[in-house]
Amino acid sequence: MRTAAALAPLTLALLALAPTKARAVEPLDVFSARIGGYITSWDTNVRADGRTARGTDVDIHKDFGLDDSGTIAYVGLTWRPWESHEFGLTYYTDDAKATRTITRNIEFQDTLYPVNSTVNAHAGIDAYEAYYVWWAGQRDNWALGPRVGLIWYRLDLSLQMVVDANGNQVGAGFREEASADLPSITLGGAWRWTPGGHGPWRIGADVGYFKANINDVDANVTFGRIGVEYFPWEQAGFSLDYTRSKISADASKSHFVGNVDFIDAGLKLGFVYRW
Repeated sequence: MRTAAALAPLTLALLALAPTKARAVEPLDVFSARIGGYITSWDTNVRADGRTARGTDVDIHKDFGLDDSGTIAYVGLTWRPWESHEFGLTYYTDDAKATRTITRNIEFQDTLYPVNSTVNAHAGIDAYEAYYVWWAGQRDNWALGPRVGLIWYRLDLSLQMVVDANGNQVGAGFREEASADLPSITLGGAWRWTPGGHGPWRIGADVGYFKANINDVDANVTFGRIGVEYFPWEQAGFSLDYTRSKISADASKSHFVGNVDFIDAGLKLGFVYRW
């Protein structure tokens, strides 16, 4: 979904349920749920090889005019079942469509899209981010510990020629689709801090990096997040995060052979319910 307007009724309902008495927030929650809008910008370069030929490296924004920014919805959960052990999960989805007359020859899988032909392009992204933190260091107003994350992007890209280089309409035969699953582990750290002792504000940061071959995907990934939360109510408040993920991956799977360079970055504004 391209806007977070549909979240307004749910946010208002959660605000109505939130306690009105403010209380100082702790560095860590037992459980939290958040829902909000993600102002995202993603930069994607893809090469999809065919059975007989190497594909062309393409920038899906520059080559096909796909919108690489927008506001979408996201959801997230955290759970700390034991004092020093926390689990989390975040999910969102995004897509873009465009029609453009291309300015160079593009080989995508086993199909050649010649210069000056008109192509319909569609890209869809599903993003999952799960993590575990062992809060090895805890004090009254801060917590710090090692973090293990799993970032999993699913990228779907389809190209269909609708008008050839001579201006003739083309049937559905000139269509190719590619789906790339990009899983990668990240190793790093996490930090939470309530400035000024116990107040209504909480600041946090997470970082991670890893390079490995997982499930026929040789990936190099970096991840970072920094954010601030404000709790005007005891169990409810708001969050503002900046996140950035970068994956460079070579895949040799049955349904996708090629390369993906993907950067996903932006601001997340959310409503948080916690205890």
